[in-house]
Amino acid sequence: MPSTMRTTTLPSGEAIAVLGQGTWKMGEDSRRRADEVNALKLGLDLGITLIDTAEMYAGGGAEAVVAEAIAGRRDETFLVSKVLPSNASRAGVQRACENSLKRLRTDRVDLYLLHWPGSVPLSETVEAFETLKKAGKIRHWGVSNFDTDEMDELVGLPNGANVQTNQVLYNLVRRGPEFDLAPWSRKRGIPLMAYSPVEQGALARNARLDAVAARHNATAAQIALAWVMQQDGVIAIPKASSLEHVRQNFAALDIRLAPQDIADLDRAFPPPTRRRGLEMI
Repeated sequence: MPSTMRTTTLPSGEAIAVLGQGTWKMGEDSRRRADEVNALKLGLDLGITLIDTAEMYAGGGAEAVVAEAIAGRRDETFLVSKVLPSNASRAGVQRACENSLKRLRTDRVDLYLLHWPGSVPLSETVEAFETLKKAGKIRHWGVSNFDTDEMDELVGLPNGANVQTNQVLYNLVRRGPEFDLAPWSRKRGIPLMAYSPVEQGALARNARLDAVAARHNATAAQIALAWVMQQDGVIAIPKASSLEHVRQNFAALDIRLAPQDIADLDRAFPPPTRRRGLEMI
């Protein structure tokens, strides 16, 4: 069992865990609800206190699952949620946040993200986020699925430099962010939050990971997750809806990939040699 949770630092100076719990696709089937709640609770027990959700997931159903899991434990949880771009106007952000707070049964969100760039002027969304911060409804705000040029635009806006993170698709088979987005973010001390770090389970069945996994007496999924968490300034938010899956994700914190492992993974999953558009799933 890892002795301590590894952390990275937000631009605000707050340290947050490099391993979180994702909730995409949770809350879609009432028959799985108890398992989903128990998985999140076990994660909290183990110290995986960052939980990521969104108003979009199961039409708010995932937020309701999270509410059940964190009941009585809100103060130990770092709660991340997201607003849809269609709700990103000044009034829309306010309304969406209030609705998320009701579903989450809490008085504040620790980190509130714009889910992806939309048609509402970014300056209006930033202003709405800053208003929520002043009201104590959110502690920090950030974005998701923003590419480098969009981040450049954002930090140039009034209060835009208050962005705390950018949540993007990033894993061994989706290494595009490494070419320019990750260096841009590291230079400014803005962590990337990697969703689908095991490519929705596909990397758990990828034979190219087997040799490295055997060296560490680990699974392919654990190697894929460990690789993401070993990147500087990156937070991984895998979903786990079973207790065993949560334990395996947690155990990946103990895996330290050696230079030989990294070289083998780079051969199997080559880093980008040119700029690519940001991918989304």
